[in-house]
Amino acid sequence: MITCTTLRWGAPGQPLTPALDLTLAKGSLTGVIGPNGCGKSSLLKVIAGLQKPLAGKVTVEVPRRGGLAFLPQQQHLDRQFPISLQELVAAGFWGSQFTPQQRSHRLQGVLEDWCLSGLEQRPLMALSGGQLQRALLARMSLTDSPVLLLDEPHAALDEDGQALCWKHIHAWHAEGRTLMVVCHDLASVRQHTEQVLHVKSNGCVFGPSKTLIRPQPQMQVA
Repeated sequence: MITCTTLRWGAPGQPLTPALDLTLAKGSLTGVIGPNGCGKSSLLKVIAGLQKPLAGKVTVEVPRRGGLAFLPQQQHLDRQFPISLQELVAAGFWGSQFTPQQRSHRLQGVLEDWCLSGLEQRPLMALSGGQLQRALLARMSLTDSPVLLLDEPHAALDEDGQALCWKHIHAWHAEGRTLMVVCHDLASVRQHTEQVLHVKSNGCVFGPSKTLIRPQPQMQVA
């Protein structure tokens, strides 16, 4: 489903890691971990086609239209952009063939699922960080893309919000979708994902989450 062949990424002339060879099977759920600045977010952007690799190539076996959905970090959004929460979430319908009635029904259901009912007309600048993050995740719920790339979906969420986030991630996984999830909470990655890619400056390591992340008090990475 996702294949990276001798892939290198980063700023021009400054690759963040040695070449990566990686194959992720269809329907897999992969955690992506590593320290700040190691290239986790950049890797997802390269796979999504939003950033060009420095070398090598990425192959994603999905339809060209609507085959992949990317959840960005909310810090990259313009909170001053004059749209409402409902309009932000409804952007997840891009490329869909639903009737207006079907869209309205599905939108209301997704807003309820993410505990956003009553906030539909609130502008982005008036949302808390947690509300905005749930809105971005709700937008993902409206896409039918078989590949979902989630860059720090935990960000700004409280404990209940994080539980809700993983509930939906598991639901998407159960539908047979392929997911990559960047997350700094190693305990959650170990608990909720089946495999992990540890991005490091001296070479990436890929393997079972239970093996690469040790269940120690401070959650050290192997």
